[in-house]
Parts: sequence; C-alpha cells; structure tokens
Amino acid sequence: MKNKARQVDVAQRHSVIKVASTSVIRLFQVLDTLKSYRCPSGSLSVVFVGDAEIKKIHKDFMNDPTVTDVITFVGEDHPMESFAGEICVNLDQAKRAAKLHQHSLEEEVSLYLAHGWLHLSGLRDKKPAEAKKMRAAESFALAYIDHHKAWIKVSRSRRSK
Repeated sequence: MKNKARQVDVAQRHSVIKVASTSVIRLFQVLDTLKSYRCPSGSLSVVFVGDAEIKKIHKDFMNDPTVTDVITFVGEDHPMESFAGEICVNLDQAKRAAKLHQHSLEEEVSLYLAHGWLHLSGLRDKKPAEAKKMRAAESFALAYIDHHKAWIKVSRSRRSK
C-alpha cells in the first residue's frame, strides 16, 4: 500500500514574489522519495517572506538580528497529528544570491527548500565538517530534483524585475 502524501501548507507573505504552491508540494513529494535522507513524517509548513520578516524571526527565535536565507524549525511527533516542521524562506535573499551566483531564482529557492528539508532530516551545518556534509547533501538533492523535473515555479510582479 502506498504511503499517504505529506500535507504541505504554503504561506505567501512576500509582497512581490510568489511561489507556486503546487510546485512546492511537488518538490517535497520528490525529496520524500530519497532513500539517503529521511525527513520525519507529518505535515510541513513553508512560509515565504522578505528581509524584514526573516530578520524578525531570526532575532525572536535565535537572538540574531541579521538577515538570513532560510530558517528551519523542527516539528514534533504527535499521535493525533504529526508535524515535521516549518521552513521559512527569504525570497529577497534568494533573489540577491541567484544574481550573485548567476543562476535562476527558481534554483535558489529550490536550494533553500532542500536545505530546510535536509535540516529536518537531521543534517546540521554549524561546524565546518557538518557544513561540508550539508553542501554535499544539497548537491545530491538538487540533482535529484532536477532529474525529476521538480523545480519550483516563481512569479514576480513588474515592480520586482
């Protein structure tokens, strides 16, 4: 019998850049088939924000008032309703990084989502050795996403171009 699809709730709180919820759900469906890494079962919450909101989240929960790219909160297993966690993605930072690294915004946001999913799978990146493992896992996950044609889709209003 096939496993029930993971519930993914997507909140769009960026004023200009929007990410297609269906593509986010598809990306996690693909990542959930990876055998090398295991994200806990349960629903996922994804929130797309800008610099101001990520800075506030970073300060409130990690006592660090700086802008960052992605913040992941590990969920909890509950017998009635399991919650794998929440991934907060800064679309302003993704836009800057995509330009800097000369690739698409879709690729950068897919990287941030994979990064958050890998954190939920138990990977860390604070120490150099951990960061090296995380970079390798990200590369593997992005190749897997590419193989399954599961890149996320992004739309921007004219103001953001």
